[in-house]
Amino acid sequence: MAAKNVLGRGLGALIESGDIETAKPAVDTISEVAIADIEANPWQPRSKFDEDALEELAESIKQIGIIQPVTVRVLENGKFQLITGERRFRASKLIGLKKIPAYIRVADDQNMLEMALVENIQREDLDSIEVAISYQRLIEECNLTQENLSERVGKKRSTITNYLRLLKLPAGIQLGLRNLKISMGHARALINLEDIEDQQYVFEETIKNDLSVRKVEELVRKLQAGIKEEKNPADGKGSGTEAKEYEDLTTHLSKHFGTKVDFKRNTKGTGKIVIPFTSDEELERIIAILDKLNA
Repeated sequence: MAAKNVLGRGLGALIESGDIETAKPAVDTISEVAIADIEANPWQPRSKFDEDALEELAESIKQIGIIQPVTVRVLENGKFQLITGERRFRASKLIGLKKIPAYIRVADDQNMLEMALVENIQREDLDSIEVAISYQRLIEECNLTQENLSERVGKKRSTITNYLRLLKLPAGIQLGLRNLKISMGHARALINLEDIEDQQYVFEETIKNDLSVRKVEELVRKLQAGIKEEKNPADGKGSGTEAKEYEDLTTHLSKHFGTKVDFKRNTKGTGKIVIPFTSDEELERIIAILDKLNA
């Protein structure tokens, strides 16, 4: 009957009831470890922790306890270092727990890194760039080939290759992917463009016009085929006579307003004319010119 009384109270309740060894922690066992004696994992691949999600996890732990123990290794000073389970570790600290159930392992630095990376890759809430960085670190820091990595994480080699290619994108586009401004499908299409300016252009068009993956793929194919007149002609990206006409128009406007005018046009034929100014006096002068045009 004693076991029945601890059901629903989490793993900690089973440990307290004597079902799991609570004496001096031994390797390859599950024991309760003081949270104050656990150091964070210096190789933690996760760079973002959602505070709301942590609070929800903390509330769950408060209600039913910790279902899955964290994994730690023993350090030379008798303390412990977290290998996996940092969200559970952080959530437990949030609600003031003093101890946490932990699976104690022997691991060197490379084992630490590999276990932490592989455990994180298996999670569903990592963004595509975090997964790609984890794959890259496993290859470079754990001396794994893509074939070895495929076996370790249970993913096709082509899947791993597609993630690794994301790291070739400019930092701004990678950030857009992390912030869910574009999907991995969009990003994979952008990778096929060799020119960084073309990548940035399509990225901005995708966000501005909420383009589907198929539309982005079509735009990429046009750019690859050399059909660049849809880009900003004033930047010299257009073709032939049309580009020259826009350049002449930009020059004419710049002379008329006495300042360098920025002329932009998108793929739909719409755009904007930007007239910069550096002081209130210059702004008043530009307004006066515009007033004359309306007179």
